[in-house]
Amino acid sequence: MKKKIVTILLSFTFIFILTGCETNLNNTPTKQAEIFLGKYQTLNDDVLSDLDKVVAEEESFLGNQRDIYRAIMKKHYQELEYEIKDERIDGDKATVTVQIEVDDYSKVIDESKNYLLEHPDEFNDEDGNYDHSKYIDYQLTQMKNTKDRVKYILELTFTKRDKKWVIDKLSDEDMNKINGIYVY
Repeated sequence: MKKKIVTILLSFTFIFILTGCETNLNNTPTKQAEIFLGKYQTLNDDVLSDLDKVVAEEESFLGNQRDIYRAIMKKHYQELEYEIKDERIDGDKATVTVQIEVDDYSKVIDESKNYLLEHPDEFNDEDGNYDHSKYIDYQLTQMKNTKDRVKYILELTFTKRDKKWVIDKLSDEDMNKINGIYVY
């Protein structure tokens, strides 16, 4: 009976230690960076909500273009690759350097603009007037079919609040990198 009680107590102690260690292991800037980027890869509800907001606010999309863009970006996020390069902690502030690899949509956008300039008649309607919707269709097709990837460096910053590392608001530059539209 004593052995059984000792075994049970040791089991609870072991579980308590593991749970405490796991919590501490998750409470590092590096782990929080991994969790943050993992939300894109797994299409977390917050990521999808932000994507829906961006898609809804885009005035140049017509008809099913919103759905096409949303599908392109979902695939883009799922294929995001990253590698943690460095972690620097200074008191309650930290920086995690991450290299990400994403589809190079900045190149697609640039090449699409050049194609429009070189072939403007392809984007005209039946009356010979420029049809921006045709251009958006072309650009979305190019985005969907791109095989070009690009690597960017992110400097993610964190602040320790109530003993937990919390990611700071990302810069527009870092968001553009995640979305593959950063002009380098």
